[in-house]
Amino acid sequence: MLKIIITSVFVEDQNKALQFYTETLGFVKKNDVPTGEHRWITVVSSEEQGGVELLLEPNEHEAAKEFQQKLFNDGIPVTMFGVADIQEEYKRLVEKGVRFTMEPTEMGGITIAVLDDTCGNLIQLIQQ
Repeated sequence: MLKIIITSVFVEDQNKALQFYTETLGFVKKNDVPTGEHRWITVVSSEEQGGVELLLEPNEHEAAKEFQQKLFNDGIPVTMFGVADIQEEYKRLVEKGVRFTMEPTEMGGITIAVLDDTCGNLIQLIQQ
């Protein structure tokens, strides 16, 4: 049986991304391994440190840059993170200076919000 163990987001700056994803969002750094001019950096949920890892992948390739920029410009989130209480998470993140492109909005039994990760991506939060 296959299972998801790592997923990734392209980032413009790995150091800035690591700081944002850990210090602002609250993820925990799991791996930080030099790989030439870049690093293999993954973060995990503080509540599920053995769970799925998020790779903060450099967007060095022109196709990655173009993909990332087009999604951002069109307002399309690159991934989704689940939260237990979206209103509380929204309030916590706004207090930390996070910019949201969509405040918490109910849509057919779920509530979503969209934030700017400061590294070239929009991230959707969802409360089910």
